[in-house]
Amino acid sequence: MGYEFDAVLINPGDRKQVFQNLGKEYAAIEPPYWVAVTAAFLRNNGYRIAVIDSDADNITPEETASRVCDLKAMISIIIAHGSTPASSTLNMDVSGRICRAIRGSSSCRIALSGIHPTALPERTMKEEEIDFVIEGEGPITIRKLLETLKAKSDVFSKVEGLWYRENGAIKNNPRAPLADNLDEMLPTAAWDLLPMPKYRSHFWHSFDSITKRSPYVSLYTSLGCAFNCSFCCINTLFGKPGIRYRSPERVIDEIGLLVNKYGVRNIKISDELFVFKESHYMKIVDMIIERGYDLNIWAWARVDSIKLENLEKMKKAGINWLVLGIESANKDVRKGVNKKINVDNVEGLVKKVRSFDINIVANYMFGLPDDTIESMQETLDQAIEINAEMANLYCTMAYPGTRLYEKAIKEGWELPGNWQGYSQHSYDTLPLPTKHLSAKEVLKFRDEAFMKYFTNSKYLELIRGKFGQEAHDYMVEITRIRLKRKLLGD
Repeated sequence: MGYEFDAVLINPGDRKQVFQNLGKEYAAIEPPYWVAVTAAFLRNNGYRIAVIDSDADNITPEETASRVCDLKAMISIIIAHGSTPASSTLNMDVSGRICRAIRGSSSCRIALSGIHPTALPERTMKEEEIDFVIEGEGPITIRKLLETLKAKSDVFSKVEGLWYRENGAIKNNPRAPLADNLDEMLPTAAWDLLPMPKYRSHFWHSFDSITKRSPYVSLYTSLGCAFNCSFCCINTLFGKPGIRYRSPERVIDEIGLLVNKYGVRNIKISDELFVFKESHYMKIVDMIIERGYDLNIWAWARVDSIKLENLEKMKKAGINWLVLGIESANKDVRKGVNKKINVDNVEGLVKKVRSFDINIVANYMFGLPDDTIESMQETLDQAIEINAEMANLYCTMAYPGTRLYEKAIKEGWELPGNWQGYSQHSYDTLPLPTKHLSAKEVLKFRDEAFMKYFTNSKYLELIRGKFGQEAHDYMVEITRIRLKRKLLGD
């Protein structure tokens, strides 16, 4: 059989299932960086690659499978990453449906890659209609898999990082070593293979121009995290904590391409911790300023990684939003999940950052193992006191690949019955209980905290004053959409 493409890479997604009615307008539609950069890496190695973005195109698994048939690819590879590490698990339900649809209509091989398949490779092999699981980062393993398939070989024992079947038995090989040269493994992404006009930023990211959420991109300048919080699964992909960097020169050239060819202004820097290694992020900042790009950037930092002397330049480069993982106001609760913040006065630090006209996205978690109603209220009180321009109020979930998941399995804690139950916004959501509270009590507190925060007159006046009446009205509309929760009897 003649193949037109060596591989088709698929970005799965189901905004309605993950976000309920928030998915229609308010949720971001993020370009699948891991899909695009893997496509570029494989093209650079001589392979013919096609891409299907099922999420951006908003197509069904059956429509995705139909496109796969039309493309006549040797293998379909569903890359279940998503916009955050946790999104990989949320994408597994639709990923499974895509795999089944492809299996029912095509003879091509099927593989799954991503954080979740890496966390649970054997289970994924057993549960899904697939031939392979890619464990680990992905690009190098996929390249070796394509090389083996093109040689018409069924001997997969030398493909590092691969799970496969041999005479009906599930086999696996040791992981591929981590790439030393990220400029090679993460080249300029294959943006030309993506439906670029369909992507849109988070609504808050574009508060200064709410009708101009597109064009929008997300990209990495580094991989990994130096820390090891027990609720986070990012290091599952890499096998250990640590950060590796792309060269700032490659990053700025890619930003230049996005600005000049696609008219991009809104950029998410997806690094787990962009504001960390000063020589890296400030080199990028300096080059953005030198080239005079007009950008609207958001990026991750830690409360204790921010250097006040760099903020003026960062703002000038277009870093208008910094995301801070505050998690809990209670030190003992944070200590229980290995979240260390080496700043005594978080509120004061945030106030100093905002004095440079940099907006804050503050992340908080309710239902950490040591949480009580009193400690969660302490966190909510802190959130309202800080009054960040945006706040993410999460329930604690034991995502596969985290130490919390391992503990939940060991202790026999109830976990969601389906992968959508791990979504913060889904009907089936099921957070972890704490040592003192039930999952229902945690979820009820979180949903009520959301309404208290975003309907607070102090918050709404902040949004009106900084971004105008349109942004204010947008937030009012969001709070009118009430999520339905099975756990709460909706």
